[in-house]
Amino acid sequence: MSRYKLKKQDVEDLVTGAAILGTGGGGDPYVGKLMVLQQLERGKEIEIVDMEEIDDNAFVVPVAAMGTPVVLFEKIPSGKEAIFSLNLLEQYFNKKVDFISPIEAGGINSTIPLVVGAERKLPVIDADGMGRAFPELQMVTLHVYGIKATPMALSDERGNAVILDTVDNFWAEKIARAITVRVGGSAWIAIYPTTGKPYKQAAIKGSISLAIEIGRVLREAKASGRNPIDALLDLTKGYELFKGKIIDIKRFNVGGFARGEAVIEGYDNYKNSRLIVRFQNENLVAIRDNEIIASVPDLITILESETGKPITTERLKYGLRVLVIGFPCTEKWRTETALRVVGPKYFGYDIDYLPIENRMRKISTLT
Repeated sequence: MSRYKLKKQDVEDLVTGAAILGTGGGGDPYVGKLMVLQQLERGKEIEIVDMEEIDDNAFVVPVAAMGTPVVLFEKIPSGKEAIFSLNLLEQYFNKKVDFISPIEAGGINSTIPLVVGAERKLPVIDADGMGRAFPELQMVTLHVYGIKATPMALSDERGNAVILDTVDNFWAEKIARAITVRVGGSAWIAIYPTTGKPYKQAAIKGSISLAIEIGRVLREAKASGRNPIDALLDLTKGYELFKGKIIDIKRFNVGGFARGEAVIEGYDNYKNSRLIVRFQNENLVAIRDNEIIASVPDLITILESETGKPITTERLKYGLRVLVIGFPCTEKWRTETALRVVGPKYFGYDIDYLPIENRMRKISTLT
């Protein structure tokens, strides 16, 4: 379907799928869900458009939240903040936006563009710049394809706002992050303004519909008595990485990021084994008994073992029984250029990236 209007069930399914694609980050999807459902209850329409329908000259702008996800528990957004940033960017360019886009496929940042689309009566593109969630502004496929993050607009809930025009996208991250920390740890951005042709070359197609499909598959599997995890892994071509109980959790707010690790003690098939998942807003690496079994840019997601519900990094806590899964990222992240931006070495892990399917094949031959 090239164009469709979101229904309430689509939103419920989308936030489940987005939390799984978000790999622990992107902000609490529950807050975003309430914001979108409120728009629908007010009679607003949210139109989702296939990427291929965008005119080459259309003005496309992604919108998002920026900052530490845990801050959103205390600074609940109204939905107006991102609209303020978008309006400011339109004033800068002196032209109206034609399409809104998500910048990532995870958490609240999968829903903020829907709220903006509803309020501004703008279609939302069924695509994004990550196919998952990442912690820094340059960690998008738009950057890899040479699109500038700036001029960008950034605002907070008080109405403070800035326009940034930086020499490159790494400087956009550094300066915007510093401002975000100063305004309380979360801000709202309109970023990577571009036109349809380069956007279609760079963006990851179908991320909204994939999130909806993930949620639908899980819901229907539960309703029919099938194993929802098996259904999820079939859809994502994923792998079960570990099952166990969280016995330690360390979390620090450093430099505008939620950093830390969860230590999981195995049971069932993983008895006498231990898994450490390290994160920077999003889960970065999974280390089983001192061996890395999955790493960025592939996706690592922690689920409640009983319900299959995804757990964001800010909700990890001692005693939770969890299932850790992993699945392949888009091929756009597996190029040499892309790995310099989102590979394990960028995050300080002295390992070469190995696709998760190759890691799993290697492990299976050793056991």
